Amino acid sequence: MKAKSLIGAAVVGLAGVAARDLTQKKRALSRNFPVIAHARYALEKVGPELRQYIVTSNDQERPFSRDQRTWVYASSKKENNYVGFGTDNDIEHTEGYVIVKHRTFAPSAPSTAVAHGHHDDDVPLPGAKVLGAPRGRTHAFRPASVVNVSAMSFGSLSGNAIEAINRGVALAGSLHNTGEGGLSDHHRNGGDLILQIGTAYFGCRDEQGRFDLARLKDLVQSSPVRAIEVKLSQGAKPGLGGLLPAAKITEEISRIRGIPMNEDCVSPSRHAEFDDVDSMLDWVERIAQETGLPVGIKSAVGEMGFWEDLAQQMSGRTRGVDFITVDGGEGGTGAAPLVFTDTVALPFRVGFSRVYSTFARAGLTDDVAFIGSGKLGLPDNALVAFALGADMVNVAREAMLSIGCIQSQKCHTDHCPTGVATQNPWLVRGLDPTLKSVRLANYLQTLRRDLLKVSEACGVPHPGLIDAEAVEILDGNRTGTPLREVYGYEKGWGALGPDLARDITAIMWPERDLDTEAPESATATT
Repeated sequence: MKAKSLIGAAVVGLAGVAARDLTQKKRALSRNFPVIAHARYALEKVGPELRQYIVTSNDQERPFSRDQRTWVYASSKKENNYVGFGTDNDIEHTEGYVIVKHRTFAPSAPSTAVAHGHHDDDVPLPGAKVLGAPRGRTHAFRPASVVNVSAMSFGSLSGNAIEAINRGVALAGSLHNTGEGGLSDHHRNGGDLILQIGTAYFGCRDEQGRFDLARLKDLVQSSPVRAIEVKLSQGAKPGLGGLLPAAKITEEISRIRGIPMNEDCVSPSRHAEFDDVDSMLDWVERIAQETGLPVGIKSAVGEMGFWEDLAQQMSGRTRGVDFITVDGGEGGTGAAPLVFTDTVALPFRVGFSRVYSTFARAGLTDDVAFIGSGKLGLPDNALVAFALGADMVNVAREAMLSIGCIQSQKCHTDHCPTGVATQNPWLVRGLDPTLKSVRLANYLQTLRRDLLKVSEACGVPHPGLIDAEAVEILDGNRTGTPLREVYGYEKGWGALGPDLARDITAIMWPERDLDTEAPESATATT
């Protein structure tokens, strides 16, 4: 009798937990997998101990280590994202470890209160360049944030995930790249957009799949699109067209993309509207003239002939792209064959530095906004990107983590357990867009805050003013080599021109900010 009572009590208790899990919206995993999801959270709590003695350390997991994921999770929840007892990175023996060099004396000290997050104000950190200004675009603008959300299509991500991202960028004042899958209703929740045009021209194509300029203009005018990005390739699968499995194609996706259901959607690997740099620039200028928007390109980096030709043809300043998004080969939101994911395209730092150097030699770096992409949603990686000459960074997987992704790596199967990368209605319902949008906004704001504070520790008011001399790459604890030497930069490369530097400094420091310093004593020497 006693055993039956205990069993009954257990059943009632589990039923209560299940009911609570099904009705709460805070945790998508618990809502989709009531009761059993708690086992995951329990294992997570003892994970450090298990890995320490049995499995892996905090820095061994890939593509994002537990330390990296924990930082994103804590930042998105506005929890304590500090660590204690020093770094557990193997600085002494790791080749390629990044060190940012602070300055002992600098024009302005970083605010301790802001750096430690002891206030609720968002940290303003606009772009250092005005997109479209050098080419005189009608709707040129200065991005309000140097950190924005990278291209992830509706279809690869769920509608709830897209909505959460769009609401989140609206809260944080960032930009949301639509990805090549078209502009859906989920993208229309207050966030400003960068419309990506891929090789299949989803959202701006006719019934035969051909590019339709009139449809593009209608689409742009019906939504808050601030710029257009022409996708040439991406880090996850450079030189390979996108693939949306038939299992993930819903009636809504079919309508938005203009594609049939019940069969895989395979995008072409190349554009039909142009076949070389000359024709590409003509097409870019035509789109910019018809829409008035800044127009840029996104590409991973392989052979350099394309980039050399682009810089050469832009040197006359009669035609050109307004921004260039360089995607590293380590990027990975798109499902791809293993060989493409692992081997094709240069990693971000190598690829970006080659592209930037090509434009630096042509004297064009102030005419183009450079955007970095490829695991740059972590402060140290982002700072290296800025030092190499990036003006902004895009985040993708880190944004997914902030809205609930647990790195289950099931994005390509339609079985994402947290509802981020699936079209399964049961799994999607677990992701509450309103709550998760706040998580994304918190993460974006925290990353900007960290970038700003490290910049000020280096003696500059903006990460765009960090140059390639401010970062060193260590070879264990034996030597350190400045970033400039590692990537063959000439003096001044990676830095803004004097006019741009003066403009962004005036924005960030309208008046000398000495409020963070202790008042001088009567005997101070100045």
